[in-house]
Parts: sequence; C-alpha cells; structure tokens
Amino acid sequence: SHPPLCPPGIKCGGVLSAPSGNFSSPNFPGLYPYETECTWLIVVAEGSSVLLSFSHFELEYHDACAYDYLQVYNGAARDRGNLLGTFCGHSPPPPFSSAWHVMAVVFRSDRHVAKHGFAAAYRKDACGGQLTGLSGEITSPRYPESYPNDAECRWSIGGASGGGPLTLVFADFQMEGGQGCGFDYVALFDGPTVTAPRLGRYCGSARPPRTVSSSPHLLIIFKSDFNIGGRGFKAHFYSAGECQEVFTTIKGNFSSPQYPSFYPNNLKCQWSIQLPPGYRVKVFFLDMELEGRSSLTGGCDYDHLSAFDGGTENGSLLGRWCGRESLAPVTSRSNRLLLVLHTDRNTAKRGFSVSYVGVVPMNVSCTRTDFHIQIPVQSLAPLERNRIYLGTPSCAAQVVGRNFKIHTRFDTCGTESQRRNNTSVIVSTLYIDFSVGDQEDIHQYEVQCEPKKKEASVTLIAGPDPSRLSQAENLVDAQQREGEAMDAREIKSQDTSDIVFISICILAGLLMVIAVVGLVLL
Repeated sequence: SHPPLCPPGIKCGGVLSAPSGNFSSPNFPGLYPYETECTWLIVVAEGSSVLLSFSHFELEYHDACAYDYLQVYNGAARDRGNLLGTFCGHSPPPPFSSAWHVMAVVFRSDRHVAKHGFAAAYRKDACGGQLTGLSGEITSPRYPESYPNDAECRWSIGGASGGGPLTLVFADFQMEGGQGCGFDYVALFDGPTVTAPRLGRYCGSARPPRTVSSSPHLLIIFKSDFNIGGRGFKAHFYSAGECQEVFTTIKGNFSSPQYPSFYPNNLKCQWSIQLPPGYRVKVFFLDMELEGRSSLTGGCDYDHLSAFDGGTENGSLLGRWCGRESLAPVTSRSNRLLLVLHTDRNTAKRGFSVSYVGVVPMNVSCTRTDFHIQIPVQSLAPLERNRIYLGTPSCAAQVVGRNFKIHTRFDTCGTESQRRNNTSVIVSTLYIDFSVGDQEDIHQYEVQCEPKKKEASVTLIAGPDPSRLSQAENLVDAQQREGEAMDAREIKSQDTSDIVFISICILAGLLMVIAVVGLVLL
C-alpha cells in the first residue's frame, strides 16, 4: 500500500530544548509519507554539546542520496558550512557530537518509494562522540565549570572525505596535576583506537603543545578520578591538509577547503608562501565568494580572507576581503606572504581560488643601442647561468660579482623593433628556466626599451599559469624602486655607448662627404 501524503497536522520537525529526547520520521515505524520535509533544531544550554545517535535507519537508497535523505548539521540547518553528512539507504549514520550547543537534523522524501524511516535520540552534555567535520571544537564536560568526578570521555575525530592529517590546538587547559598524570588526564592517540601510537598524556595547568596526527584520524580520551577537579579544557581541531600549508616553490596555486563546494564553518586557515631572499610574492585572485559584509558596520566582520606581508599576522596588512569581489593582484614587499581565512559559525559560501608567482628581483635599463639586465645571484641560487637568457639560449647571462648580467646590443638575441602607441620600441623576451627533470617550468619576462628616451620596462608574461591570468602584470615600477642600483661603471658604460653612437654618426657623415667629393673630382 502507498503511504499517505503528509497531512497538515502531522508531527514533523520542531525545536527540541529538553536536556535529552527522542524523535523520528513521520509515521515511524510505519512508512513515511511522500514529499515531506522536516527540520528538527536541537538547542541545549550554552557551553554544552549534543550527542546524537540513531537506533533505526531505513531510507530509499541512491548513491548520491538525491531522492530521500537525512542531513545532520553542526549548528543551524541549511548552512552548508555546518553540514556533517547526508545519509540514505540502510546504513545508519554514526553517532555525532556537536561542536557547540546547537544541532539540526533535516529529513526529506520525494514523490516515489517510501521506507520505514528513522528513530534518533539525543542528550545534552555529551561526553565524547564521533566528529567527522573538517573542523570543530571540543570541551571537557561542564566547561568552563569544574568537570565531574569519575568521568571518561572519548572523542574520535576523522573520516571526513578528503580530510588530511588533523591538527589539535588547546585554547585552555586546567586539570588536577600529579607525576605521571595518573589521576586526571587527557591522552591523545595517532589513530582511531587506543592501539594507535600515543601522541601524549597531559594534566596540570600547562597547555599541551599543538599536535598534528600522521593520518586523518585522532582519538582524544579524557579521564577524571574520584576527587579534585579543575576547569577542564577547550580545544579546536582542523584538517591540516587543506587548512595549514606552506609553499616554497617559485609558483603555485591553492584554494579554500572543499572548493568549489562550500567551505566549513569555524575555520582559521593559514597559507604561508616563503620564497628565497630578494623575491617578492605576487598573488592572483582567480575566484572569490565569501560571506558578505556586515550590514551594521560595512566591514568584513564575519568570514574574511586577509593577506599579510611577511610570515606572520604581525606583518603589515596588505588587504582584507569578503563577499563577492573581483580583486586586483597583491604583491608583497618581502619574500614572504601569509594568507589567512577566518570563517564564523554560519553562512558558508564557495570560497576562493588563488595562484601566485615569485617575482624575480631584476634591474633592466637600456641605452640607444643596448639592453642591460642585472639579477642578484642569490635570488636564482639553484640555477646555472645558462638557465637565464635573452631571446635565445646563446645569449645567456654572465656571472659578474654577485649578479647575473646580460649586456647585449639590439641587433642580437632575438630582439625586434615594434610600433606601440605610435612609438618605436625594442622588444625581447627574458627566459628564466626553473625546470626540474621532466617538469618544464620556464618563466618569461618581456623586456622593452624606448631608445629615444632610454627608458626600459619589464613585464611578467608567463608566470603562475598564463591561461588563467586575465592580463600580464607590469612589474617595472616596483622592481626599479626595489632593484639594486647599477654601479658607477655601468652608468659610465651607458654614457660611453652614447658617445660611441654619436661618434659613429659623425664618422659616417664625414665618409659620405669624402665619397661625394671624390666622385666630383673624378
């Protein structure tokens, strides 16, 4: 027999605020109705958490749970950043422990195929549980009040799809002390069970160090004895693979966790780009959609992405962004740049995708006849001089003192004359070959000279991924400000080359006069 459509008066969803309780799909244990959507919001006392478990589970199966499904949210419903999982079929969801005092459950059925549904129970002040989100917060029971005696809690963290190693950071820690931590303690294991290697056992009032697992699983055990307690602990965890990364390559790209799907809530992620001395870091924003600005302050008070010059948040702020913006590239003033993503407890969005390239420090100048290019050797320390060339490999750099130098005439090294903006300019391409093995990685800079004014410029034309950059970025202003000034000998050589050029012109004129006179006399 077909189940009835959900009548208007049927009990379906609601707010559950008692310390513990049960709820189930409509008509349970009978067949649930078609085209039904129910949302249960579980709200317990602030500072507590919620443990949710399922005693029965049977929904229509689909490999992507696109028909009938049940969703569990670590906070308010419908916020993708809070989604702990979507479930269907016959396999019940694991027990869930919320990261704060609110949890939501959404049940939805379509217009075909009904099953018996589910039955669930929850309780407040849950002690332990299975945490599968990419990030979250755990506290000892009753925190920040004194924890109970004779407590034993187990939190098993991990199992999120695509999750990497986990990082655990204690924000607060105060427990009964004692040699060997034999009374009250927190023990950490590098895996899902106590048979995994132990990462540490802690007690007293000293905060445990930041801990990183070697796998996507971490087990935390809290135990108290029959007397003497303390405030307990508060700790945050996050997936280190997607959320804490250091880049040292000359170019790269990265994105927010789960991009282009919605990023998780309650994150603080850091991406540190650290390049050799002399470099600057240029970041290109390929896509960005975060939670928007505050309607009260107009600022990025909720989710936001920040860039700092240098390797820490103490460095000068290069920018702070939120919402949906098309951003211009950002360039550091040093060889390090830090990007930090903060997300709050609700309203997640698609996130961001960026690429970066290390800007090689160089000084480019020209006379009416020659290019002069100078790059500090320390900036390209791993490269041989033949990896740096103008136009063709035969025009490779020379090592002069502490610099790679290329000093070449306009009629060599693939240089050509072009008309740009009704001005005659001399153009060539500088190649810097960072390739390793079969991985080709050649950066290209266009060098340009306007001989009449003796003005040179350099433009990055192939860096992070030319197909993904909307336009080449002219780097000459910053480079000429920050590049090393050429020494007096080079300046003198420029002046000398001008004198030579004028002398050649005068000599050519004299020869023409002599030739004309010779023809007349003949």
